[in-house]
Amino acid sequence: MKNNNNKIKVYTACVTGPIHLSRGQKCQDYCRYSTRGANFVAVVSDGAGSTKYGRIGAKIVCDTLIDLLANANFKNIRNAITNAIEVARDKITFHRLNSSNNKKGIMAFSATVVGVVCHHGEGLFFHIGDGAALAFTSPDLSKYTASKPENGIFACETYFYTMDDWKESLRFTPFHEADTVILMSDGLTNFSFSSDFSRIEPNFLLPITKFLKSETQKTKAERALSNTFQTLKAQKLNPDDKTFLWAKL
Repeated sequence: MKNNNNKIKVYTACVTGPIHLSRGQKCQDYCRYSTRGANFVAVVSDGAGSTKYGRIGAKIVCDTLIDLLANANFKNIRNAITNAIEVARDKITFHRLNSSNNKKGIMAFSATVVGVVCHHGEGLFFHIGDGAALAFTSPDLSKYTASKPENGIFACETYFYTMDDWKESLRFTPFHEADTVILMSDGLTNFSFSSDFSRIEPNFLLPITKFLKSETQKTKAERALSNTFQTLKAQKLNPDDKTFLWAKL
């Protein structure tokens, strides 16, 4: 069967926030995507900066989901996603840095997950914790499907795929015939949504989408995104790491 996913245009940017730079830490976010299989798959993960190996946990879950979902049967995609996250949990259970070599040690690799699988006009967001995802079905961004952040009782508290009850926090949001898909980590959600997440902020998303749709040079587009997220104003608005994945389907 012919693969049309290689026609999908994808641009990403991953910027270390000042909160981690001040601690001498690397960016705790990670993202990956694939246009080579039967499905278009993209994942963004935010490693918990308060844990020792959050960055590694973010990379492992992204890599695992991409590897296992690119050619998964879309009719059974929810089970495939759940099983892939379980595989990622197994990997960190026996990771060389997990000294306990059991599930008790995996919270040191804590990370959120927000991703998407698309297949022939159908799409599904999967989500644990904060970060956000958007699928637009109109050029002016007036019609969209959103997968919003989920936090705990306190604003700074969220959910991770390393938790024992992670399946209770795994959310699925389907969409159809989307034109553009965006995934983002927590460092950009307050740029993209109103404070109560009831609506999107077109003054941020419209100019970016307009520019990226017209830009054909990947290097130039991604450099512009990174420069935007590294401005002093952007860093003051949110000092956390900022990851943004934009795909024209």
